[in-house]
Amino acid sequence: MSSIMELDVIYEDEYILCVSKPNNVVVHHAHHSRNVADEDSLLQMIQQQFNQKMYPIHRLDRKTSGIILLAKETGFVAKFQDLFTKNEIQKTYYGVVRGHAPETKVIDSPVKGRDANVYKDAETHLFTVKTVTVDIPVKPYDTSRYSLIKLQPKTGRLHQLRIHMNKISHPLIGDPKYGDKNHNTMFIDNFDCENLFLHAHSLDFIHPYSNEKLSIKADYPKDWYIVFEKFNWTL
Repeated sequence: MSSIMELDVIYEDEYILCVSKPNNVVVHHAHHSRNVADEDSLLQMIQQQFNQKMYPIHRLDRKTSGIILLAKETGFVAKFQDLFTKNEIQKTYYGVVRGHAPETKVIDSPVKGRDANVYKDAETHLFTVKTVTVDIPVKPYDTSRYSLIKLQPKTGRLHQLRIHMNKISHPLIGDPKYGDKNHNTMFIDNFDCENLFLHAHSLDFIHPYSNEKLSIKADYPKDWYIVFEKFNWTL
């Protein structure tokens, strides 16, 4: 990961900074992280770019792209974290998945927590935005089918959206752990896209200090625009 990479600032005020995290960047290095010690973490990138230490308010999976909120002082973290724990912040993700997903669905199968084998309640609301059938064969079929989906998680479990989409047989494209290898390969071979197609697109909430209603959005990574063009998907 090149340390020259500039992060896109989406929103900033005296309390928070909001940036768009690229795919395959960890938010911060955990002491037990394997194989990522030679890559810059998001917090290191922020330190280099802004010459200031920032404090992440929530998590975003390493593979996932998109919006992340950081507090400018440790004292500000709690009030913003409260919004997440009390479900007073609307998180909207977009994904590209295998197959034609249901028009709407609530997925509520429990997800294994960070602490090993304990399953925890998890809830995801799914809305299908676009579907396509492509004349590219993917075993065992002569064609391939995909959906653009909007996901609104009501809980924040580790890998929740990735696990939930796999659970209903519409795994996310580019997911090395829960995805479909044949479809992932199709995207690499035909579109040169190998990142996970899961993007944290927007956060809507009332600012706990200014009481301002905010709707902050992160633009899609360039891979998405390649696929939008190939599939004739206009947003």
